[in-house]
Amino acid sequence: MDLQEIIARISLLRVREGVSARELSLRIGKNEAYINRLEYRKNFNPSITVIDDIAKACHSSIEEFFYYEINQYKIDKKIIDLLRKAKPEIKQAIIDILENI
Repeated sequence: MDLQEIIARISLLRVREGVSARELSLRIGKNEAYINRLEYRKNFNPSITVIDDIAKACHSSIEEFFYYEINQYKIDKKIIDLLRKAKPEIKQAIIDILENI
């Protein structure tokens, strides 16, 4: 993931959370202009710690932030969580169905 995609994902989480750049900056303990500078100047890389703080401040996770299809994360996670609980024969039946789509 390149810097532009990281910045786009920060913006996506912020907008989805419904907070301003200023509010998000303050939530993560940064200067009130931090997120605004990051989103619009695009001239510095946030650390993984800052990305994690941003994700948490937006009621998300670092896993969701870096998920290859961020907009599909919640549904994919639910499927995986349900599959973990399924019996092996149910898992195989699901595989069989999906392979025939």
